[in-house]
Amino acid sequence: MKKLVYVLFLTITFIGADAHDHDASEYASSLKNQKAVLVTGASSGLGLAMAEKLAAEGFFVYAGARKKKDIEALSQKKNMQGIRLDVTIQADIDAAVATVKNAGRGLYGLINNAGVAVMEPLIEVSEESMQFQMDVNVFGPYRVTKAFAPLIIENQGRISTTSSILGVTAGGFTGPYSMSKHATEAFTDTLAAEMKKFNVHVSVIEPGNYNSNVIKAMRSRMQKNIDAGKSSRYQDEMNSLEKYFPADRSEFKAPDEVAAAAWHAMSSEQPKRRYLVAPVQKEADWAIRGTLERLVQLNQDHQFSHSQEALIKLLKGIMAVDGNGNP
Repeated sequence: MKKLVYVLFLTITFIGADAHDHDASEYASSLKNQKAVLVTGASSGLGLAMAEKLAAEGFFVYAGARKKKDIEALSQKKNMQGIRLDVTIQADIDAAVATVKNAGRGLYGLINNAGVAVMEPLIEVSEESMQFQMDVNVFGPYRVTKAFAPLIIENQGRISTTSSILGVTAGGFTGPYSMSKHATEAFTDTLAAEMKKFNVHVSVIEPGNYNSNVIKAMRSRMQKNIDAGKSSRYQDEMNSLEKYFPADRSEFKAPDEVAAAAWHAMSSEQPKRRYLVAPVQKEADWAIRGTLERLVQLNQDHQFSHSQEALIKLLKGIMAVDGNGNP
């Protein structure tokens, strides 16, 4: 009888061990099969919309935020984990890398979305404000991409960065912000060329005016300048910015179209290099026309200028291939 009990004990133990191993194997397999994406600046606006869209489509999302309450709120969402990530603090970035590595999922995608906006006349903006603008919008993606590149390369994944229609054209009083987004465009094209050998696709998303908090924060900083008694030679013009960039964004469209572009960039078999996402025709036309005006200026009056016919032929040739150079 004792022998029978002992045999049953061993059998149950082995079955339990097998079941445990099987569960562990299934868990490990699920981690491997569910692609993970990191989204910076995911606490609100465009970043939150992107994170929620990707999570809803089955990605596991590491949602970067700076405030504890935002991190906790993000972690309550399905397929999402909020992580502390200030893109200007290297220690935060290093800790985020360790968190992702320790989770065992690897990292398939990175969306550099965290950003700020400084819009002031270039001859009046302070160096401190200019450094703040560049530290977040330019050095932020550089730092984060550099830190996570080995994980992305290992998974032959995707990298996308949020630019703006002001990254392909520019106008008065948007200088610091537009400069930072033009840098994002160059960052994208250079990174795409360098990551091609690793089968990592790189893209950029160029939104127009959607409902987000970035302009609200910008207006708050501008108000501080006014409260501090800082005068401007362009006061009338700066006041008119409220018409185009109001602090209250509730009348603007929710950034669902921007989120859809991010999802396409992370999931499509044929992702695009550039995703111009405008809420209205006027904004799309402004960006495209501004780009064409630069082309005309670039071609104007030099020994290698093209004729109108030659430019049209060149344009047709470029349009015959996709944005990644494929027929």
